[in-house]
Amino acid sequence: MIWWRRVFLSVQIPPAAALEILGTRAETLNALLAAIGPDRDLVDEPDPLGPGWPAWDLETALRGLHDVGRTKATKLIARKRLRLFPIWDSMVSAVLGAENQHLNPVREALRADDGALHHRLLNLRSSAGLPEEISALRVFDVIVWMDGRARGLGQRADQGR
Repeated sequence: MIWWRRVFLSVQIPPAAALEILGTRAETLNALLAAIGPDRDLVDEPDPLGPGWPAWDLETALRGLHDVGRTKATKLIARKRLRLFPIWDSMVSAVLGAENQHLNPVREALRADDGALHHRLLNLRSSAGLPEEISALRVFDVIVWMDGRARGLGQRADQGR
């Protein structure tokens, strides 16, 4: 079972959804996670992301569980694919100006100007003395949160959704 070790880190999953993730829907969800393939950098995804991309389909399946919204679903996937999948919440939405989109706006920003933002995030990680295990996307998450919070954007109410 590939979910059990990290499923609860920094996200509270309702018992009914946890039972589905670890039990009744485990085979389906594990197959979707495995179909994503190994972790890799989002900046390296050459094509726009949408239905049919395994991580998109996994997010859709997780969001179909009882009381699992976009934030919880994306945190679960981001924890399993640290370099590939961005977290979405109201702060990211407010900072990016992308209410219902997160994958392609982040991917496009990372790819623009020959990956300039991606390289800048890696340089920031290095300058901060963070280990290489911290992905450019997680650095991005922190910076977006800091920027959004400083500007009074987003809503704390969706953190659990």
